[in-house]
Amino acid sequence: MDVQVKNTDELNAILTIKINNDDYKDKYESSLKKYKKDVQLPGFRKGHIPASIIKKKYGASILAEEIDKLLNDTLYKHITENKINILGNPMPKVDKNQEIDWKNPSDFEFEYEIGLAPEFNLELPGKDKYTYHKLKIDDKLINKQIEDFAKRYGKLSSVEISEDKDMIMAEFNELDENDKIVEGGFNKSSTVSIEFIDVKKAKDKLIGLKVGDEHIVNPKEISKGDVDMASMLGIEKEAAISYTNNVKFTVKEINRLQPANIDQGLYDKIFGEGVVETEEQFREKIANDLSGMFDKDSERIFKKNVSKQLMDKLKLDLPNDFLKRWILATNKDANQELIDKEYHLYADNLKWQLIENKIIKQEDIKVENQEIIEHTKELLASQYGQYGMMIPPDEELEKAAKNVLSNQEETKKIYDMIYDKKVTTYLKETLKTTNKELSYDDFVKFATETLGQ
Repeated sequence: MDVQVKNTDELNAILTIKINNDDYKDKYESSLKKYKKDVQLPGFRKGHIPASIIKKKYGASILAEEIDKLLNDTLYKHITENKINILGNPMPKVDKNQEIDWKNPSDFEFEYEIGLAPEFNLELPGKDKYTYHKLKIDDKLINKQIEDFAKRYGKLSSVEISEDKDMIMAEFNELDENDKIVEGGFNKSSTVSIEFIDVKKAKDKLIGLKVGDEHIVNPKEISKGDVDMASMLGIEKEAAISYTNNVKFTVKEINRLQPANIDQGLYDKIFGEGVVETEEQFREKIANDLSGMFDKDSERIFKKNVSKQLMDKLKLDLPNDFLKRWILATNKDANQELIDKEYHLYADNLKWQLIENKIIKQEDIKVENQEIIEHTKELLASQYGQYGMMIPPDEELEKAAKNVLSNQEETKKIYDMIYDKKVTTYLKETLKTTNKELSYDDFVKFATETLGQ
């Protein structure tokens, strides 16, 4: 057997495998004998079918199967042993003039197209500077969080006259273009929060109302878009989009939220009994929780910006034509239009994988088996917490983690998560980085723009 690789350019190559009769003869004959023992045909006893009939009826398919196994073994063995850094998987080179006669075993020659990963040097930290964006935890943000907690644990009470932060339970009736009630039109009771109405004229109209008061209002001015308006009026979204008339608004009930007192009772409800005992501890705990909550976003932003800077600097090329054809050939959901539209996202992700793998190799970053188990336990514990369930004992949690890790696909995901985290930590500790604090609004805006959320 002979295997040759010939580069067509720096990123593409043709791998040729030449197979002669001696390379597959023994396995082919062995498979024929096995078929003879196992196959059943009308008119013959099992195991007594003449070899000539077996060969005539099944020889071509048996030969094709054996050659396919031999090709796969040879192909990937050669790539591994010669440390050829490929992208995607080898694709058989289609030759319209080549026809294989499987009925007559002989010497064969097969060609595969392979895409090659680009060679590049990565020297870190380098001269470039990077920015690590953090949320600024100031008194304004802490006060806002305390206010939200107080509202969350507050109580609703009925009031006689509406104010700017009240909630009105109202009945909505459909009107025609002359503001007359439509017979058989929609009639729905919904709650409107005055505080969140953006149109000042509409908001002012709902302040100072009493139960039983009626108004003609534009539903678009007191709702948050078509979906919200559809829910408020009890109609389909498509109907809300095309709706242009006013509605009759009748006040049924006015509720006011009385925020909870900022005291030990609130501390215990939020953090557990006795965990926080003073206002100073309460504020400190909120600050720490806020910081931890947004640290993951900071790391994701940092990684996204570092990856972009490094990719812009390295200007990595890929075997793009090969990869597009490979995606189209191997992904049943792919089509040319989708590839043309989204290939750049795939290419950027692949370039970052190459950079990340280079860092892992250069810095000898490893993930141990116990780390995988502990990380999986943390993920499971977090899920229990999200659903308000008690976290099971460590022994039971570890058993559940090992059960999750019995799935190879899940194991790979978790491996990738830990490697990703370790690479990000390495970059934070190695690169020349400047911290930049942003206010809550600026941070959320920046994160949305950077991460595309």
